[in-house]
Amino acid sequence: MFVALRDLRFARGRFLLIGAVVTLITVLVGFLSGLTGGLATQNISGILALPADRLAFTVPSGDDAPSFSTSAPTRDQADTIAAMPGVSRVDPLGISQLRAESATTGTAVAVFGVPADFSVSGPVGDTAGSAALSDGMKTFSGAVGDTAGSAALSDGTNAFSASAEGASANSRSAEGTNTISESALGTNAFSAPSEGTIALSATAAAELDADIGDEVTIAGTSFRVETVGPDAWYSHTPVVEVRIADWRALAEATGSPDAFATVLAVSGAPDWAAVDAEAGVVSETLVGSLTALSAFRSEVGSLLLMVAMLFGISGLVIGAFFTVWTMQRQGDVAVLKALGASTRSLARDALGQALLVLLVGIGTGIGLVAILGALAGQTLPFLISPLTTLVPGAIMIALGLAGAAFALRSVTSADPLTALGGNR
Repeated sequence: MFVALRDLRFARGRFLLIGAVVTLITVLVGFLSGLTGGLATQNISGILALPADRLAFTVPSGDDAPSFSTSAPTRDQADTIAAMPGVSRVDPLGISQLRAESATTGTAVAVFGVPADFSVSGPVGDTAGSAALSDGMKTFSGAVGDTAGSAALSDGTNAFSASAEGASANSRSAEGTNTISESALGTNAFSAPSEGTIALSATAAAELDADIGDEVTIAGTSFRVETVGPDAWYSHTPVVEVRIADWRALAEATGSPDAFATVLAVSGAPDWAAVDAEAGVVSETLVGSLTALSAFRSEVGSLLLMVAMLFGISGLVIGAFFTVWTMQRQGDVAVLKALGASTRSLARDALGQALLVLLVGIGTGIGLVAILGALAGQTLPFLISPLTTLVPGAIMIALGLAGAAFALRSVTSADPLTALGGNR
């Protein structure tokens, strides 16, 4: 890279300009990726935290896809699924978006009705599941800013699901029979509350200005705060947990007297097609169930499209800069080829120069995103993780090098005499 380094040293202005453009594009892509990850987390983190392998939905006639807003499984369907070979656990899960009131203020919350030994943070005593969930959430949160995010998300959630399956196996009865779990087994950091009490996520507790022992009213029913656990979100509302029987009472008070559950959380390794056919449900993985949340589908889909377009624009802009740069070096390249330099060495020299500029520019941009994102995260749903910073940076480096390689093609493949000009 002798020629490349000399060029960088003696044409500082040109390379500072290119580096500044690369930095600004990186900041733009990084901020949008972080915002996408933060918004996605506030949309579905409560669903991804469920200790289940699949969620079973009912689909009303006339609908062509499952939805959390229309699903209403029955006890008979839960019993049918529990009796299927390979099913280790079936939990009725109720979800309602209601308003909670404390003594001083109120806020919208997502009320999760759960059995006694089931919680958004995982089955009681499931430390392995919690660790795997953390890894899965990191994967998801960054990957939403990546066009290949779905595969990474699936991997992260599969890791959690395997752990959840093991935890579910440990909670089976001594006889090994399949049961619908509604008995208390203990508590953890965000355990399912007792009847008549409520467990608040950290954000819900802060917005309600409530602490353990305080009273919270939902739909005219008062609950005593039993625990305050980690953050969990559903459709941009903080999650609170009540016992499934209390959720059914709330559903009756709000116009759904026959509600049994919103979805069924199923653990195990049965023949899922047979389960769906026998029980008349549609089972989805935790990742697949996210499309049943319309807000997530529309919001994240549009943001991911913008991120993908920014990647394309960044590749074109960087490629255009390197094209002009290459045209200015035609004479130098021609002389080097006439002196015996190989095409491979010239390409390596030019691409090494481009890589150096990209590394400096993108590295500076990632640093700015990390600093400014930490400040923005105090007021915005902004997520900083390797997959919202390093992965977009790596993609931009790859696109920039591709653009630089395309720009070099016309010169590195030219005949030296033609490049020098026929009149020389």
